[in-house]
Amino acid sequence: MEHLNFVLERYLPERRLFLRSEAGTRYVRLRPISQAVVLTVAAGYMTFSLVATAMLFYGLIGSADLREAALREQTYFETRLNEMAEQRDTALTEAQAAHLRYGEAMDRVAVMQGLVLEGEQRIMELEQGIDALQASFGAVMGERDAALARLDEVESGDANAELARVSQQLTEVEQTLDFLMGALGQTADERETMRALADSASQQTEFLALENRLIQDRNNRIFTTLETAVSTSMEPLEALFRNAGFEPQQIIEQVRSGYQASSASLMPISISTSGTMDPQSDEARANALLSTLADIDLYRIAAERTPYAMPIFGRMRLSSDFGSRSDPFGRGRRLHNGVDWAGLPLDTPVYAPGDGRVTFAGRRGSWGNLVIIEYDFGMETYFAHLNSINVTAGQRVSRGDRIAGIGTSGRSTGVHLHYEVRVNGSQINPLTYIRAAQNVF
Repeated sequence: MEHLNFVLERYLPERRLFLRSEAGTRYVRLRPISQAVVLTVAAGYMTFSLVATAMLFYGLIGSADLREAALREQTYFETRLNEMAEQRDTALTEAQAAHLRYGEAMDRVAVMQGLVLEGEQRIMELEQGIDALQASFGAVMGERDAALARLDEVESGDANAELARVSQQLTEVEQTLDFLMGALGQTADERETMRALADSASQQTEFLALENRLIQDRNNRIFTTLETAVSTSMEPLEALFRNAGFEPQQIIEQVRSGYQASSASLMPISISTSGTMDPQSDEARANALLSTLADIDLYRIAAERTPYAMPIFGRMRLSSDFGSRSDPFGRGRRLHNGVDWAGLPLDTPVYAPGDGRVTFAGRRGSWGNLVIIEYDFGMETYFAHLNSINVTAGQRVSRGDRIAGIGTSGRSTGVHLHYEVRVNGSQINPLTYIRAAQNVF
């Protein structure tokens, strides 16, 4: 310690603080190490003050106008849904056009295949005709040879009548032979023509099959992109309700049962077919996408009808969380069924966190001035200790409508808002639902 005093004395020489009173004068020795401690404490306090002031300043800037930010995020989400719907409509239009082109191509393939079959049948008939002509040609050649032999015999026998008959027969055979040769050449030409038509039809069939495969590949890429985008949008919506304690499929069924008007663009594609549709076909994948988009639309409707938004905005603090706490009036530990926000001026606006109906607006016991709003799916929100009330029982309200101003009425220790969320009569932590919605919107 003495060594440390000796080192510090070069910078902080020992000082004496004189204290004068009626009884006399006394002094206090301030050694170098004591001065160093005092200076360190003072510097630390100033640093802490600067950091705390900066944090409060940045907190004030970051919390300003949170309601407008939430509305912008909601608008962005709805715009994104509309863009996805437009992309889906464009992709479906292209898929339907591709399906029509594929049907036309198949019709052309069927026609070409019919022509090929007819050509093959004609070729078979021509080949059979050629075989018959060749057989006839052989028989005629045999008759000619026999006639020539007979002619030689007649000439050697000097039989004029027989010679004339054989000459006539030979002339007829030569005429028949000329006709057969002409028919044979014509048949060969016709066979070659049919073979050329068959080859052309086969090439067109291969080209149409290749074009169909390219169309299928392109459609597959389009559907894969849309399926990924729809899945990415679906997962956070399901998490929103699941984190708040709801079963997503149950929410879908409840909204669907009360919302029968479906968008025409989300109706399934009706395909006339026999048997079961291939789950990998374009029609089946398009119907699956339309079904998922219809569910997203139902989730959007459900989100509009549930209180996921913050009811107040401004530089506030969470003065009491949900759960067990010490009673502020000294009655031991009690269950706090909601959350309390304080630090805001008297009569700061309170907004409806969702679309619903006011079931109570007035004064009620220790609640003080109280507003209760009822929503779909058995949900209610309570706003207690209010200073002013701007709604009446039975009134319909929309998200963002002003319903009251915070205060300190009823059993309260200061200006604050007591906020509760109930599902089928059971209290749940409001922050669980608000935070779940913040991850989506």
